Amino acid sequence: MIAKIVQGSGFKGVVNYVLGKDKATLLYSEGVRTKDRESIISSFVAQSQMNAISKPVAHISLNFSAEDRAKLTDAAMAKIALEYLKMMGYDNTQFIMVKHGDREHPHVHLIINRIDNNGKRISDKNERFRSTKICRELTEKYGLHIAPDKKRVNRQRLKEPDKTKYAIYDAIQAAIPKCRNWDELTAALKKQGITTDFRYNGSTNKIQGIRFEKNGYTFNGSQIDRTCSYSKIDFQLRQNNFQQSQHVQPDRHENAQNRTSVLENIGSALGTLGGLFDVQSPDNHDEDEFLRQQKKKKKKKGFRL
Repeated sequence: MIAKIVQGSGFKGVVNYVLGKDKATLLYSEGVRTKDRESIISSFVAQSQMNAISKPVAHISLNFSAEDRAKLTDAAMAKIALEYLKMMGYDNTQFIMVKHGDREHPHVHLIINRIDNNGKRISDKNERFRSTKICRELTEKYGLHIAPDKKRVNRQRLKEPDKTKYAIYDAIQAAIPKCRNWDELTAALKKQGITTDFRYNGSTNKIQGIRFEKNGYTFNGSQIDRTCSYSKIDFQLRQNNFQQSQHVQPDRHENAQNRTSVLENIGSALGTLGGLFDVQSPDNHDEDEFLRQQKKKKKKKGFRL
């Protein structure tokens, strides 16, 4: 089970799209009049006006594996979808749940009002991250099919655009361990015919995402795999750079130790050479006698004057 989340500014277009599809079935609704599409739209709009925001629409499609088709009755899908909504924090607002039968895999569309029944805005902070975690938990809880690891997928049987998507995924996974920064990674991918394009936050220089293009197909990093998002790749590159710098430090330390060892050896050699020319100091008795003789000589010189 995976979820695709899209935010929108108007309810009319998305309601008409979801309910206008062939084999569309309204499974469940909450807080809206369902006489017809216009009634649903006007219900959403009326509540959204309680707190004006630019994108009051949350459109989420919950997609299940085709292998779960036999066990996913309408009631079963509705139950899972309601649990998903509650865990996501959408249990106190308007929504409709519509099943589509136009694909091989079972899926339902959720249209949700991001202004709740009390007129408060429902936060979308870390929405996609939370959704991924919740989908994984529900998949395990209800014994749904878990997609195989990408490494086990037979590339030869793939068709476009999945064939290109997996080719990009493989190239990224092979290149990242060898790279320390984005310049190195983009250069490595370019050799594989893959171009990278960074997405920036408005007019700022802050990067918020990345796209990869090959064979005329373009994918966001997260569309290829969650490990291929900008933030995940950037973190790994920083780790690689840090580990590389750590490997360099012991070499420098070893060189310093070698220099110290050389100096100690030189000092030891000089000490040995110095011993060859060492002049033995007189003992205390001889030194006293020497001083007395010097004093006598001075006295004798004085008498001569």
